[in-house]
Amino acid sequence: MLDIKQIRENPQTVQQQLNRRGDYELQPILELDEKQRQLETERSQLQARSNQIGKQVGEKIKSGSDPKGPEIKALKEEGNQIKAQLSELEPEERKLKAQIEALLLNIPNLPSESTPVGKSEAENVEVKRWGDEYIPQNPKIIPHYEIGEKLGILNFERGVKIAQSRFVALMGMGAALERALIQFMLNRHIEAGYVEVMAPLLVNSQSLTATGQLPKFAEDSFKCEADDLWLIPTSEVSTMNLYRDEILSAEELPIYHCAYTPCFRREAGAYGKDTRGLIRLHQFNKVEMVKIVHPDRSEEEHQKLVADAEAILQALKLPYRILELCTGDLGFAAAKCYDLEVWLPSSGTYREISSCSNVRDFQGRRANIRFKEGKKKGTQYVHALNGSGLAVGRTMAAILENYQQVDGSVKVPEVLQSYMGCEFI
Repeated sequence: MLDIKQIRENPQTVQQQLNRRGDYELQPILELDEKQRQLETERSQLQARSNQIGKQVGEKIKSGSDPKGPEIKALKEEGNQIKAQLSELEPEERKLKAQIEALLLNIPNLPSESTPVGKSEAENVEVKRWGDEYIPQNPKIIPHYEIGEKLGILNFERGVKIAQSRFVALMGMGAALERALIQFMLNRHIEAGYVEVMAPLLVNSQSLTATGQLPKFAEDSFKCEADDLWLIPTSEVSTMNLYRDEILSAEELPIYHCAYTPCFRREAGAYGKDTRGLIRLHQFNKVEMVKIVHPDRSEEEHQKLVADAEAILQALKLPYRILELCTGDLGFAAAKCYDLEVWLPSSGTYREISSCSNVRDFQGRRANIRFKEGKKKGTQYVHALNGSGLAVGRTMAAILENYQQVDGSVKVPEVLQSYMGCEFI
């Protein structure tokens, strides 16, 4: 959530920054804010006069005035009139505040000053490419879903029977490979200083609002209507909300967490895309990295976050590239974002496998997570970062293609062989 004070004091600057992202209008917020502040001033003045009247009545009675005399009666009548006015103003002010908050919740984060300007993903900027020497030269590589079905480790038909389309059942060595990837990723992140978290997969509306999924992306999430609980689209939600409405000490920062969870997404905006395979499922496994840091460190921590995601791909020897997202392709909460895309040889293209975002104080403000620094007065909102480390199903897809052998088997990446207990599937 953006700071209403920043919008109020620098409306043109904030509007210009939002214009880099798309069509977002601040004027309705500014108009409501002006009305709310006028009401607040009026209410404060009336409250001050009410307090003054109460004090005057007490002083006059104490000095000998008749409690039922005309002077006291006139003061009390004025006080009653003020109370009646306040009883009308207070709910009106609360209504205006709620309207302002509702509008603010639908405004995205401001892009970083260094984020490239662009209207769509076509204007994202490639900043790095790694592992060209590992791109397989086998000309007969078939898509991961085909080799997976031939090997009997992916069963989409039974996944559909159990649930619906965009679900899969992992069988035998498929389940083992998924489990090996999860454990390998967690182990690497823990070695890098992250503390593992296993938090609820069902979260309340307040939690999704805190990280930015609600209200804007309600249609992309699965809701349990009877309980006001939602299945998480990413463990970033559960992990960030561990600290909601808390004031941390500066000494507690930075906080590094990693978490493995299943994730659930309707993919409402992706109708017809990637209908086959592991790329775009309604349920998928992911290992997530989340950082809660001091504002002075967030840029540095962002680069380290990207490096931690890269380390997994490099250990698996999977070719990838890094894109810096332009303003028109940024996620709702992100101020700056890098996408890691892994090479899928069957389609001759790179596909997203990790999105590493610096959201600055956007989630800290929505979740009301602050920190106090030493003896300084007041508190500051934390900066938050998140990134996939990695999307497990997409990593499996990349392995099934990049490690595919001419004889139809799949070699297990060297770093996973001890987890799997074999060299080939």
